[in-house]
Amino acid sequence: MNELATTPGATALLLIAAGAVALLLLLIMRFRIHAFLALVLVSILTALATQIPYDKIVPTLLTGFGNTLASVALLVGLGAMIGRLLEVTGGAQVLADTLIGKFGEARAPFALGVASLLFGFPIFFDAGLVVMLPIIFSVAKRFGGSTLRYALPAAGAFAAMHALVPPHPGPVAAADILGANIGMLVIIGTIIALPTWYIGGYLFGVWAGKRFDLKLPSTFLTDVARDPSIPPPRFGLVLLILLLPLGLIFLETGLNTLTVMGAVGADNDLVQILRMIGKTPVALLITVLFALLAFSGRYSRQHLEKVCEGALGPICSIVLVTGAGGMFGGVLRTSGIGDALAGLLSDTGMPVIVAAFVISAALRVAQGSATVALSTAAALMAPTVAATTGLSAFDLCFIVVAIAGGATVLSHVNDSGFWLVSRFLEMDEKTTLKTWTVMETLLGGIAFVLAVIGSLLL
Repeated sequence: MNELATTPGATALLLIAAGAVALLLLLIMRFRIHAFLALVLVSILTALATQIPYDKIVPTLLTGFGNTLASVALLVGLGAMIGRLLEVTGGAQVLADTLIGKFGEARAPFALGVASLLFGFPIFFDAGLVVMLPIIFSVAKRFGGSTLRYALPAAGAFAAMHALVPPHPGPVAAADILGANIGMLVIIGTIIALPTWYIGGYLFGVWAGKRFDLKLPSTFLTDVARDPSIPPPRFGLVLLILLLPLGLIFLETGLNTLTVMGAVGADNDLVQILRMIGKTPVALLITVLFALLAFSGRYSRQHLEKVCEGALGPICSIVLVTGAGGMFGGVLRTSGIGDALAGLLSDTGMPVIVAAFVISAALRVAQGSATVALSTAAALMAPTVAATTGLSAFDLCFIVVAIAGGATVLSHVNDSGFWLVSRFLEMDEKTTLKTWTVMETLLGGIAFVLAVIGSLLL
């Protein structure tokens, strides 16, 4: 339980959490209060109801809001600049045409998903999605139909890779806590991620595209100052711009994994410099500067400056709402709701792999953050795993996958990722719950089922 909070009992905390989510949905969907205002209001009411000390309420709100903005604002801002530069120069269209030329119109969603799987190996979910969105929208604009048909397979690919496959921080942290072999987890996580994405991301995305007719975002359809007399960039340059942040980010994630494995010294100066360059904000900044330099021979500096300026305006609402979603999740974490729920489930006598999934899912639902759910569930399960005899190296990896699956399911209004997707695609909350939340639950559930099957066979 968090020391800041003098909390009620576990049952009362869970009832408060359920009431807070219900009130938030009521305010947004029934009374049409803007999501940002509703999130701030409900966060304050939840803090009061869970008896967080009065002098700690505002600092708790600001901490949750600030922590989320620290991780999201730079990524979204720099990613939006890269995307807008590719859009204005015709680079996004070049990449879209190349993908469709290789895979065909009918398999456009599959092509976008495969590209996202490859890009998603080293890059985090939010950064990867922001950079890929112009390509997704360009394909959707060319072939028509619901934007979800193209967006969900790509978003599902980034989500699956981020949750299940090192060198992403969640599975690396869980593997380190439980003593699982990182190299083996890379193989097992990838093998499980592929069918998980195909069923839960690609097939569901195509089905959702037929069921929900989502138009292209208005920010993408605004007139872009592009000179048709200037030829678009070559495919190789576009691909380089997309691969540059991936390569740089892999410096950080890859070296972090090697450090955890003990193959590289954490105090090595060169390693620290390379890891700094590979931090996602720095990698994206370098990519923006490279793109500006690459396009400076075609466009004036004033024009490129206006393109970057124009990229920031539409994302202000996205950043604020996402930050407020992080604020709400932060209040729930501080209140001890997640710990209370995990405590109720920890002594149920379930098999280890099932308990790992259930506790992780409960933490995910209660406080929103997948990374927090993953690392906390791993820490809670560590004593049980250590005390369980007969667990093989394969079993440890499958337990990590089960925890990752639980940390993926049921993304809803206390998850900043829910608002990121909702606002970028300009979906209302009801549609986001029916599409994004369902897809995340499918991804997590399928990964868990495959992990259980694997643990029984190996």
